[in-house]
Amino acid sequence: MLDRKRSTISGFTLVELLVVLAILGMLAALVGPQVLNQLGGAKSKSAAIQIRDFEQALELYKLDVGRFPSSNEGLNALVRQPSSAKGWNGPYLKKDEVPMDPWSNPYQYRASGSTIDISSYGADGRQGGSGEDADVSN
Repeated sequence: MLDRKRSTISGFTLVELLVVLAILGMLAALVGPQVLNQLGGAKSKSAAIQIRDFEQALELYKLDVGRFPSSNEGLNALVRQPSSAKGWNGPYLKKDEVPMDPWSNPYQYRASGSTIDISSYGADGRQGGSGEDADVSN
């Protein structure tokens, strides 16, 4: 007679693995949207911070030149001297060019007299919208 010894190798059964996968799937379904919402909010906050930095640079520009850049000169006047800007003492930004918004779109700049408007059109790149597509402005 042959004496068969049972193997004492332990492991997971298919049912146990399926239960663990189901639990992980439910956690991902609950947590995933929250993480993605935080990521989107971070881009909007980043755009607001960049806009504040532009405002500070524009204030320095105004102190040197006596006025804000015109709408035609735009934010590029912060890195390259416009021909009409006497007293320009720039560049007023650390980089050699004006950065794009967090969605890789250009910032919008409008000047009228002593007021300036700097904005980003959000994720969709169009005016208006809600959520991640909402405009961010000063």
